[in-house]
Amino acid sequence: MLRPTLALLLLFISFAPSAYAKTGFREINVPEKEGDRPMHVSIWYPTASDINPVLLGETPAFIGQPVIKDAAPVAGPHPLVVISHGYGGSWRNLSWLAADLVSRGYVVAAPDHPGTTTFDMLKPDTVALWNRPGDLSRTIDALIAQPDLTGGIAAGRIAAIGHSLGGWTVVELAGGRFDTVAVTENCMADFGPLYCKIFEALGIGRDAANAAALGADLSDSRIRAVITLDLGPGRGFTPESLAAVQIPMMVLAAAEDVDKDSAEKANIAATNKDSAYLASHLPAATTVYIPVPGTLHFSFMQLCKPGAAGLIEEEAPGESIVCRDGSGGNRDTIHGQVADMIGEFLDKTLVSH
Repeated sequence: MLRPTLALLLLFISFAPSAYAKTGFREINVPEKEGDRPMHVSIWYPTASDINPVLLGETPAFIGQPVIKDAAPVAGPHPLVVISHGYGGSWRNLSWLAADLVSRGYVVAAPDHPGTTTFDMLKPDTVALWNRPGDLSRTIDALIAQPDLTGGIAAGRIAAIGHSLGGWTVVELAGGRFDTVAVTENCMADFGPLYCKIFEALGIGRDAANAAALGADLSDSRIRAVITLDLGPGRGFTPESLAAVQIPMMVLAAAEDVDKDSAEKANIAATNKDSAYLASHLPAATTVYIPVPGTLHFSFMQLCKPGAAGLIEEEAPGESIVCRDGSGGNRDTIHGQVADMIGEFLDKTLVSH
């Protein structure tokens, strides 16, 4: 989780003219309804507008993406990808991937998950992780109900992508069922002190009601494909529920684990074991599992500027890990490879019905 001062540094948005782009961008608020919490959603979509783009998410540490704000969308219907950010993150973290998917004809939508997003972090005893999958389902509802926002959504061509805790979230949408008793009963022996600390921070297993809510069926049958990016926690999903998943899944893992000290400072509940566990229990015929060469956990986040690690380290010692990649890894190259793999996977799986 990023400290508030660092979050301000990393997430301050500036808009400046940049190269020509045909990625439209707008933000909406999904109102509270029938007990659901209000939610902010960012949307990227294809546009034919020739208005000069602006840089979205440009900060002293991170490189922004050129978009055209509130441009008229290209008429659809378009396939849709919903994106789930990690614990303490935001929609900005995978904005690079959103822009690439738009260039391939997709609409992309990413909610800020209330309670586990950068400027809205709840205490462990009030975190309700089971609401995260529902946030994505509500996002889908909102976009289908308002075709003027995107040019229209192809209801039979919807996928979900998640990084870190976002990966956990999209597995839930695919039908994975999380067993809090299994992960908390022998936590120290099976996972170790770091994981147990993170489980506590996530509010996992604090009482019977929590366990029941996390173990419920939170799937959404409209999701036709799922992609995880170094998900965590993954080993709490029951083998039976993973074996019963009926949609294609791509499991992309970091090639190397973050060192223990850095993982503890950054509250990372993801290791190679999580993605490997997931892939080993999902149906082999419909699952693609790839440890991405040169990656660490944060390699899937947006590009860091030269000198960003030093800037972050001055502001928040130990958290410059967000700009580190694995052995021989170059984040720009990694993003190109990951985007191509994801694009090819979605093109094959989100076929018209």
